[in-house]
Parts: sequence; C-alpha cells; structure tokens
Amino acid sequence: MNNTPNANRKHIGIYGNTNSGKSSLMNKILGQEISLVSSVEGTTTDPVQKAMELIPFGPVLLIDTAGLEDKSELGKMRIKKSYDYLKRLDFAMYVVDGKNPDISTYKTWKREANKYNIPHIVVVNKLDKLKNNEIDNINKEFKNPIYVSAKENTNIDSLKETIIKKLETEEEDRPIVGDLLDYGSKVVLVVPIDSEAPKGRIILPQVQVIRDCLDHGIKTYVVRDTELVDAIKDLKDIDLVITDSQAFKEVDAMIPKDMKLTSFSILFARQKGELKDFINGARKLKDLKPGQKVLMCESCTHNISHEDIGRVKIPKILEKIAGGKLDFDFKVGYDFANDIENYDLVIHCGACMVNRKSVINKINLCKEKNIPITNYGLVIAYFTGILDRSIEIFK
Repeated sequence: MNNTPNANRKHIGIYGNTNSGKSSLMNKILGQEISLVSSVEGTTTDPVQKAMELIPFGPVLLIDTAGLEDKSELGKMRIKKSYDYLKRLDFAMYVVDGKNPDISTYKTWKREANKYNIPHIVVVNKLDKLKNNEIDNINKEFKNPIYVSAKENTNIDSLKETIIKKLETEEEDRPIVGDLLDYGSKVVLVVPIDSEAPKGRIILPQVQVIRDCLDHGIKTYVVRDTELVDAIKDLKDIDLVITDSQAFKEVDAMIPKDMKLTSFSILFARQKGELKDFINGARKLKDLKPGQKVLMCESCTHNISHEDIGRVKIPKILEKIAGGKLDFDFKVGYDFANDIENYDLVIHCGACMVNRKSVINKINLCKEKNIPITNYGLVIAYFTGILDRSIEIFK
C-alpha cells in the first residue's frame, strides 16, 4: 500500500529536439542517472519512464521521449510513439536547445499538445553557453521560458518549484469514496476470492478503495460474498455496499432493497473518467444489434482464462443483450483505436492501471465521433437490471 501506482501519479512528459538536453534534465530532476545521456544523436529511442516523489507536491511519473526532428523512417516511428504519449499526460516540459532554438518543431508539437489540453512550460537549456543577445531573441519567440543549465545544474530547483506550482493549479485527484459519504460512515466491501488475484493478496481496486476510506475516516468492513448475509445482520446503519461487479446479481439479492449498492468498477469509472458519459453509454446498450463492432479497452495485461471478465464474460453479456454475435476488438493499456468511428460501442475496464487523463481523452474522442462508451461495471449492472440502483449513491 505504501507504493503509489503509476496510474495515480501525475504524468509529466519531456519533449524537444535531439540533443536539446531532455535526458540530462530528467536526470537532474531525479537526482539519478536514469536516462542514457550521450553526444550521439538519437540516444533516447523509446520513452523512458521513472516514478519519483516531487517534494512537497507528491508522486509523479517523468517520461523522457525521443527527439522530434528525426526525419528518417525509424525516426518517424519514434516521433509517432512520443506523440502518442500526449494522450496520457497531465503536464509537459518542452526543452529547447538555447544554442539552436528550433521554433518550427516546437509550434508543430504545441498544436498536437493543444489537442489534448496539456499545460506545458518551455525550458531553455544550455544557459551556461548563452549570450545576452541570444537570450533576448529567445524571449521574443517563447512565452515565459525557464532558463536552465543541466550541465552546470543551474536553476534546476527553480524549475522543480515551477512544475509544482503548475501541477497544484490543475485539477486535484478525485476521491473514490470519500466525497460520497460522511466521516464515520459504514461501508461493506464484498470481495469474492478472485482466481485472477495472486495468492495472499486482494486486487488493486479493492486496495485503493480501502485506502481511500481510511483517508476519509470511513469505517470499512471487508467480507466475502459467502459471509455477506451474516455481516449485514451483525452491522447496523450500513451506508453503502461495494461489490465486485461480477457478484452484482448475488449481492443485490442478499441485501435489503433500501440499502445503497455499487461496484468497485463503477467507482473507478467516476474517479478515472466521467460517470455521466459512461451512464449514457450504458443506456445505449438497448440499441445493440448482432454484427455490430465493439472495442474492448483493458488497462492491464494479464493471463487470460475462461473466467476473464474483459475477454470472456463481458463479450458474452453483450451478445446476450444484442441477441446475436458481435465483432470484438481489444486494446490494452493506453492504446486506443485510431479509427474509432468504425465502432458501434466502446467498453472500458475500471481503469485502475491507467491515469485519468488518458480515459478522459478516450471519452472525448468517442463523444466527438458520437460513439457510446461505457464501463464493465455499468454493463453488468444494466444486464442484471440494477443500473439505477448501482448509481443511486452518486445522485
């Protein structure tokens, strides 16, 4: 529980031309030699990620990307991969070589960053080599640039302070449960023994919900579905029952009808995305027809079994709703379809392993193309006839 998952860290991308000093700057911010530094162009070929604590802000994930001006075929592939990372970023630094400021490449990058509403700062490196007239010319081209020297370690602390101030002005992380219930409320978590979870552990969404309840002074009781009925008898004034979505039907039948009920997946649909849009997508399930194309988005890679919710159970549910076979495609992690307009429906997992920004970008693209998007938990709630009950706590 002590280690913050990368999905819950603010993602900060470092962009710029080859040999502008991106990797050196990342190493200085980290205080470690993580990114390979060399005078040879193109040393960074794939994005390099490193988690750190940006004191006093908190946990962040730094992402060092490949240079943006490589025109070779391989370079184009690297640049495309670097641009793909924009979809998941919360913030970006664009590093400029002060001795060779490439305005054109920056403007191209800025247009792409603006598509995803990514705030950024321009960092001019190699201050130790710049003359006053060169600084004056740079100031005319870039808005409020920050001057540093990665080589001489100049202004690195000031850069960190600026990053922290920028991040603090952005949207704070949403609670999972803490803003739904009062201090001292009682929550029962129904945790079936998941065959996919490693022995001796519970899965990440359940861990994160427990931690959020602890942070907000919410009393939490964890039981298996097999002990739920006894737990309900033992406890009084339960404010909310949270279950694994796959046990929705059984749990709905076990607890009183006036007791509020939702699932881990739906809670994460709200924290990592926009619940209203996911609910609207769930209500569109009634229009699903045989032969239509469905995109399944999973946030993590894992061994696939006959019980797999994203590859087996949800597709079977959707085909029962549609009344016939459907055409499924699958994307894992941050990947998303470039031809989203060719799909009739998008289903996303709880997104516990990816950050909010990446999910929001997927939602916005679906809305732009008028493609309904919903999530695992809401699909199961709709199928079992308890969609309205499962979202009552959010009203």
